[in-house]
Amino acid sequence: MNIYVGNLSPDTTEADLRQTFEAFGKVISVKILRNRVTGESNRIGFVGMSVSDEAQTAISELNGKNLKGNAIKVEEGKRTISHSSNQGKPEGFGGDRGERGDRGERGDRGERGERGERGDRNRRDSSDRGGRSGRRY
Repeated sequence: MNIYVGNLSPDTTEADLRQTFEAFGKVISVKILRNRVTGESNRIGFVGMSVSDEAQTAISELNGKNLKGNAIKVEEGKRTISHSSNQGKPEGFGGDRGERGDRGERGDRGERGERGERGDRNRRDSSDRGGRSGRRY
């Protein structure tokens, strides 16, 4: 089971999380999300536990408890993660974008001609500034 842990102290390490959750059963993965540029904690983590009953106990016992000075939020994670090391795709949080065919046709943008102009669109001429009587303000 994947467990979401929020409101982590910036000082909390993955080892701290592992130790806290191991009191309730076998922990198979621990990840604290970090800012890619600064490396600072985003104060969110995920803990993977293989036995659902142990994970449920950890959730009920740890939610609201103090860890490194912060009352942590612990709940069942919404994201399913695979804990096997031989996965072909890297894990990420962006989701699978799938095929891009759902955008439809070009719609009212018109098709491009040979020279790259767009058809069926009223284009202003370069002298037309869009003002009244062509005067500039």
